[in-house]
Amino acid sequence: MNHETSGKAAACILHASCVSYQTAAVLIVGTSGAGKSALALQLMALGAELVSDDKTCVRCRDGEVIATAPPTIKGLIEARGIGILMADTCAAAVVRLVVDLEHDEQDRLPPHRNYNLLGQTLPLLHNVKAAYFAAAILQYLKGGRSA
Repeated sequence: MNHETSGKAAACILHASCVSYQTAAVLIVGTSGAGKSALALQLMALGAELVSDDKTCVRCRDGEVIATAPPTIKGLIEARGIGILMADTCAAAVVRLVVDLEHDEQDRLPPHRNYNLLGQTLPLLHNVKAAYFAAAILQYLKGGRSA
């Protein structure tokens, strides 16, 4: 997976949601209806903070990808069937993980995967259709993944 930019551009807006735990963020990518906001809400219920829902600004700074919310949607998250909810936000966070909801994980112990964004290589997880997925993502942000 790649989201490279050409020329001098070192920033873009992605169709993605983003939450952080102690400034380490997970970028959740997928098409409309894939469950980006739902996963973000689950992570927030476990202690993560909203960075941005549905559209996320990313820029490269000192070799790291920084995520922020576009001003027009900062502090807002959609809960289908309920409406637009207000949430406390993290102003900016370093993206440490990407979750791609378009691809379901088939392996019990999957290989290490990468996602290239703005010239940076980030760890990538595919969607796991299990109740523990949000908790596992949060633990990944806290402690990383074993080799």
